[in-house]
Amino acid sequence: MESPQNIKKRLKSVSNINKITKAMEMVAATKMRKSQEIALASRPYAFAALDFLATISSLDSAKLPELFTKREIKKVLFVLVSSDKGLAGAFNSSVFRKFERHQKIEKEEWKNEEQVYLAVGEKAFNYLTKKNYNVVKKFVSVGDYTTTQQVGPIVDFIVEGYMNESWDRVVVISTHFRSALKQEPHVRRILPIDFDHIADTVKEIIPERGKFADLIKEHNINFVPNKASTTDYLIEPSPQEVLNKLAKHLFFIQVYHLILEANASEHSARRMAMKTASDNANELGNALNLQYNKSRQSKITTEISEISAGAEALS
Repeated sequence: MESPQNIKKRLKSVSNINKITKAMEMVAATKMRKSQEIALASRPYAFAALDFLATISSLDSAKLPELFTKREIKKVLFVLVSSDKGLAGAFNSSVFRKFERHQKIEKEEWKNEEQVYLAVGEKAFNYLTKKNYNVVKKFVSVGDYTTTQQVGPIVDFIVEGYMNESWDRVVVISTHFRSALKQEPHVRRILPIDFDHIADTVKEIIPERGKFADLIKEHNINFVPNKASTTDYLIEPSPQEVLNKLAKHLFFIQVYHLILEANASEHSARRMAMKTASDNANELGNALNLQYNKSRQSKITTEISEISAGAEALS
């Protein structure tokens, strides 16, 4: 049996680890609550932006901004949204697995298209670099509470590349926040913008349960307009000038919402990972404590037996 001294050292190490994971769990829980509030508060505005995008996309194609213009697909930009830090359970690996499955499914369809990659988060950059993918840009430090100032450069880079025809399609792989216990990786095409893809996006992100879902059902709210019944707009000073600026702003809101959802998912996953680690450390500590008591008792029993044997030998 292992000596009590060695078990005591292991017990101390487990106790120290438990303190660290418990502290990290509390920090992650605080960040999770704040990022969850921000993500959920942004949903109505994001839904309204998607609704407006859907309405614009159903207008006469001659009036549409370039972000809505479809062209021959020669190059595709994949945007992977991950965390900068680890210890987040399966958060990053689930995004990467979703990306790999998507690549495998669409391999035949996209075999004639060149692919380039944009990494949002240090883990995405490390993953893409390790796989020898062509990473054109990386953005980091957008993981805790993402601000509009942090998202601005990402959107500008994507839009500028699309306008310059550096890529003809943009696909984002990120995580959607369902609840504190459930986060789902998803693949979403964000450029070019069209009605059908926006309708699919809205259906994906509308919550299935909770107060927001109940409110939608109660008032029979539909965030996607009826394509057949959409009406044209009278726009001043000119449709082209207004829609170009409006389309970029609405697209910005879509990307901003994607990253907010990923932030909430990351902190939720990290909190659960740290909680699991703390629970495991507690269980291991209890097991080691029991083993220590058994080893100590065994040693005491052995010493008593040796003393008794020595006393008998002297008598």
